[in-house]
Amino acid sequence: MSKSKSRTFKNAAYAHLAEVGKALSSPARLEILELLAQAPRTVEVLAGEIDQSVANTSHHLQALKRPQLVSAERDGLHVVYSMASADVARLLVHLQAVATRHIAGLEKLTREFFDDPAGLEPVDRDTLLERLRAHDVTLLDVRPEREFAEGHLPGALSVPLPLLESRLGDLPQDRTIVAYCRGPFCTLSAEAVRRLRELGFDARRSDVSVYSLDAAAVPA
Repeated sequence: MSKSKSRTFKNAAYAHLAEVGKALSSPARLEILELLAQAPRTVEVLAGEIDQSVANTSHHLQALKRPQLVSAERDGLHVVYSMASADVARLLVHLQAVATRHIAGLEKLTREFFDDPAGLEPVDRDTLLERLRAHDVTLLDVRPEREFAEGHLPGALSVPLPLLESRLGDLPQDRTIVAYCRGPFCTLSAEAVRRLRELGFDARRSDVSVYSLDAAAVPA
């Protein structure tokens, strides 16, 4: 193979790879991917959740659709967007992990927001798995019901954050509750833990998600 042919191939291959990087180079698009990793959504719903106009949100979705990171399907008058495949969600998980390890500002920001005397420092992945195998914690999924229905960790109890106070009777008083939501930057689990601890529950948060923790490793 000639050197020029090899260079042409490499230039084209890395150009395609750069399309993915370009699509991910927006805070709004990264948040959109995190939301779509949980459940499909319309552009109108996404716009409300990321606090952007419908026009801006549509623009971001098209940027994600060009390298086929998301897919779209018409449902009546609406277009429903979905994550193209599970490996896109796992790419986001790896990106979050790498950024947290290598960008000091992100690690500091996350630590200052979550780590306080209220027990909001996360239960790490290995500790969570160990305690789940020992059956000495209750795993609480505080995401919206539609996200839980799309996929959740085995054995998790669905208690969406807005319904938390009305579902206290379903929660154990004699064991630790570990709440999780969408990943390391999701604040739903932190708010759930704050409320539960104020009410006298032994509650902790975890920054795992349905994609960052291998469901096969979680005891049912």
